[in-house]
Amino acid sequence: MELYEYNAFELCEMLENRKISSLELTTSLLDRIEMLDKKLNAYITVCPEKALEQARAADKRRMKGECLSRIAGIPIAVKDNISVKDVKMTCGSKMLENYISPYNATVVEKLESSNAVLVGKLNMDEFAMGSSTENSYFGATRNPYDTNRVAGGSSGGCAAAVCAGETILALGSDTGGSIRQPASFCGVVGLKPTYGSVSRYGLTAFASSFDQIGPVCRCVKDAAMLFDVIKGHDMHDSTSVKMQFSETFSRLESNIGGMKIGVPEAVFKDCTRSDVLDSFYDSLKILEKCGAKIISINMNNTEFALPAYYVISSAEASSNLARFDGVRYGYRAENADDPDLMYKYTRSKGFGDECKRRIMLGTFVLSAGYYDSYYKKAIKAADLIKSSIKEKFSETDVIAMPTSPETAFRFGDKHNDPLAMYKSDVFTVFANLTGMPAISVPSGFDKSGLPVGLQLMGDSFCEQKVFDTAFAFESVFGSPAKPKL
Repeated sequence: MELYEYNAFELCEMLENRKISSLELTTSLLDRIEMLDKKLNAYITVCPEKALEQARAADKRRMKGECLSRIAGIPIAVKDNISVKDVKMTCGSKMLENYISPYNATVVEKLESSNAVLVGKLNMDEFAMGSSTENSYFGATRNPYDTNRVAGGSSGGCAAAVCAGETILALGSDTGGSIRQPASFCGVVGLKPTYGSVSRYGLTAFASSFDQIGPVCRCVKDAAMLFDVIKGHDMHDSTSVKMQFSETFSRLESNIGGMKIGVPEAVFKDCTRSDVLDSFYDSLKILEKCGAKIISINMNNTEFALPAYYVISSAEASSNLARFDGVRYGYRAENADDPDLMYKYTRSKGFGDECKRRIMLGTFVLSAGYYDSYYKKAIKAADLIKSSIKEKFSETDVIAMPTSPETAFRFGDKHNDPLAMYKSDVFTVFANLTGMPAISVPSGFDKSGLPVGLQLMGDSFCEQKVFDTAFAFESVFGSPAKPKL
């Protein structure tokens, strides 16, 4: 095996035992990116000098016998809406094409203090708006299993890079499924943590009440290891929760005997493709073999989840993206005779179609005549859904659903049909509306040989139950066959 093919927890042991160096590992990965990324377009920015410098520093610390973190010397890449000091942060948009961040996001500070090796910034739908990464100003990311198909979105670059061995670990952001859906499409593991468990400081806001940074990895162990590094309270983020977090990696348990897994069939049975459903029911059989008890549950008001999510998220996007006006930073349109025209031309030319669509929708639902009819009702619907799901955790430990109703679709299939694209998030938005943790793990392949994902959702701050269930499933199911590239 090549070094870039190993999981992070395996590489951690190899580094500790001095079987390899971080410099060797990082060089292997950079060579892989150089060879492959013209084909996949997973990266917007690669940082070879920074990566090699950090790899040498990690090796020196290890040679001195210093006590290092588990991810010390392990290459990682981050989605391009997460700030890295002195590195471009484009958010996949023309608006920020040449913007260089003056500071690190809190999660990046934690990575650097853990001596991880940052190899670059990953492609994404513009300002995280999309489910295919087709909305990136820098071109779409291609799925490693079939380069004629999308990698999912908005964290498509993260999922494709991890799948293809272009990074060992990645950090994405999840607003309505933006980590889990591409993880499902690319056959990797993606976690959306509990809202407030990971700092959002330095993450460019799309919908502030939903956005959450989380790991994209090849296996559950790696996801738990990375989650342990990035979680915790941050004084820079007012939504960050003050509580004592216990370590998840060292407590991973594959024995889930007696655990109750709730299955809300009414939510997904009639809108999921048959081969994806078959894979899901096969996954439930595996969980039963692991000792879990599968129970049927009903979740009320779930038909309002997708419309409520898109009304609220678009409203917040309209507010958050108002700052991009050509005055303070980013792209500014030329040849405008007065400030009003400059604002108009800058936002018309700087934003892509999907961003403009959501800004317009958000502005509409927040306007004086429609606030009560749309935005206020969406907030009430979200509260009802949260209460309905919350009460289910009195009778079940984890809720299981398919991650997506389908597998990776071909480029252009949904690009001109926004509503069809939005339906890709139909099962993932529940975790964002409620703030609860959810993970997607590979659970097989469809009839075309494309990956299928199993989604497991837990109660707030119950990541350990989610990880344990996913780990038990993975221990029996194994890792899916990787694409030949």
